[in-house]
Amino acid sequence: MGVQQDILINWSPQETRVAVVENGAVQELHVERTLERGLVGNVYLGKVARVLPGMQSAFIDIGLERAAFLHVADVWQRGPEGEGARPSSQPVPIEKQVFEGQALLVQVIKDPIGTKGARLSTQVSIAGRLLVFLPQDDHIGVSQKIPPAQRDALRARLQALAHAGGEGGGFILRTNAEDAADSELADDIAYLRKTWGRIREAAGTRPAGSLLHQDLSLVQRVLRDLVGEDTQSIRIDSQEQFGRLEAFGQEYMPSAAARLQWYKGERPIFDLFSIDEEIARALGRRVDLKSGGYMIVDQTEALTTVDVNTGGYVGARNFDETIFKTNLEAAQAIARQLRLRNLGGIIVVDFIDMQRPEHREAVLAELRKQLARDRVKTMTGGFSQLGLVEMTRKRTRESLAHALCEPCPACQGSGQVKTARTVCYDILREILREARQFNPKEYRVVAAPRVIDLLLDEESQHLAGLSDFIGKPISLQADGSLGPEQFDIVLL
Repeated sequence: MGVQQDILINWSPQETRVAVVENGAVQELHVERTLERGLVGNVYLGKVARVLPGMQSAFIDIGLERAAFLHVADVWQRGPEGEGARPSSQPVPIEKQVFEGQALLVQVIKDPIGTKGARLSTQVSIAGRLLVFLPQDDHIGVSQKIPPAQRDALRARLQALAHAGGEGGGFILRTNAEDAADSELADDIAYLRKTWGRIREAAGTRPAGSLLHQDLSLVQRVLRDLVGEDTQSIRIDSQEQFGRLEAFGQEYMPSAAARLQWYKGERPIFDLFSIDEEIARALGRRVDLKSGGYMIVDQTEALTTVDVNTGGYVGARNFDETIFKTNLEAAQAIARQLRLRNLGGIIVVDFIDMQRPEHREAVLAELRKQLARDRVKTMTGGFSQLGLVEMTRKRTRESLAHALCEPCPACQGSGQVKTARTVCYDILREILREARQFNPKEYRVVAAPRVIDLLLDEESQHLAGLSDFIGKPISLQADGSLGPEQFDIVLL
C-alpha cells in the first residue's frame, strides 16, 4: 500500500497553519504568522533618496517607514564575460553608479532591525522549489553541499535545460534537487522565468516605492514545496484564499491546482484528524508508543536527544523480543517526530540496548527507511560504542517549539526551579546579611504563597530563632504575582 497524503490548510487573517497527513497520521506542521513575515526576498522599485560618498552607500525609499540602505558592495556589476560579478577590490564608487531621484530595482537581503532600515542588493535572485534564478547573471552553479562527484553531471543537465528556450539568466541548483527529474527542473525553470517576467513588467508600469514581488506566502509554498505525487487532496477552509490559490496554481502549477478543494464543513478543518491535540503532544517531552513503551524528546540549543524506554510493555515471548519490538516502533515514531517538530541539527538517539546484531541492523534499517520519506536531508550513522545512534537533519526553519513557545519566565528555560524550602533558606540568609548592615524596626518578607506557607509551618522554628538572634520582628506577606524563586525583603 502506497502513502496517501492529504494537506489541510487552516487560514485566518493572523495565522496560517498547514498539516501534512499521511495514511491518517499527521507528519508535518507548518505555521506562519502574518505579523512575523519578514521582508527578505521582496523585490521593490526603489527611488534613490540620498547618496553618501563618504560611507559609499545610498538611502533608497522603498515605501517603508524608514529608508532602506544600499552599500557599494551590494551593487551588481556586469563582469568581463557578460557574467554578473561581485565588485573587484576597487569597486566603481557609488556616486558614479547611482544618483538621487533614480529608480532602482532592489531586493531586501536583511530585514529592518530596531532603528536600522532594511539592507538591499541590486542583484535579484528568485527562489524556486529546486532552483534559484539569477536573471542578471549567466552563471550555472550547483550547491556546495552536493558531493563533488555529482556536481559536473548536474551542472551539464541544468545548462542544457536552462538554455533550451534560448533565454538568458543564470541558475543555482539547490541541495534538495540532487535527485530531481528533468521534468521537475523544467517546471521550476518555467515558473521562475514567468515570475521574473512579471517583475519586469511591473517595474515598467508602477511608481517608485512599489513592491513588485513578495516571497510566496505559506499557502502558496504548499503548492510549490509540499505537493508530491502521493498528494490526494489539498483542502483549505477559506473561500477567498481558495480562489486565490486556485488562480496561482492554474498559472504556475496546474497539476497541483487540480487537487485543490474548498472545505465547507461545519467542524473546524483541524478537528478532522485531531491536529490541535497533535500540536499539543508535539510540544511535550514524552511520546507514548502504541505498545506501552515511550520516548523522551529533549531539545536543547546544541542538540536534540531521544531516549527510548520499554515502559509497561511485556507483550512478546521473551525480553529480547520485547526490546526489539519497542525499538522498531520507536524508529518509526522518531522519524515522524523529527518532521512533526521540525527538529534540525545534531540528534542523538538512545535505543534500549539490544544484544543481537541482527536486531540492531533491523532497527537501523527501519529508521533509515522511515527517514527516506523526509523531504529535509538527513544523515544517519551506525550504533556507536556506547550504543547510541547519531544523526543530523538539515535546519530549514525554526522548530515548532521555537515558533510557538518561549522560555519559561520562572525557570529561564532550564526546566527547573528551586524548591520552596531552598527559597526559604535563601530568605533567612538574606535577612541575616541585611541585619549586619542596617538597623530597621522590622523586616517584612514578601514571597510566593508556597514559600510563605512553609515559613509559617515547618520552618516557623527557624524563623523565630533568627528573629530572636537579630532582635527584630519578622513579618510575612504572600504575593501570588511573584514567581517561585522571587522574594523581596522590605526594611520597615
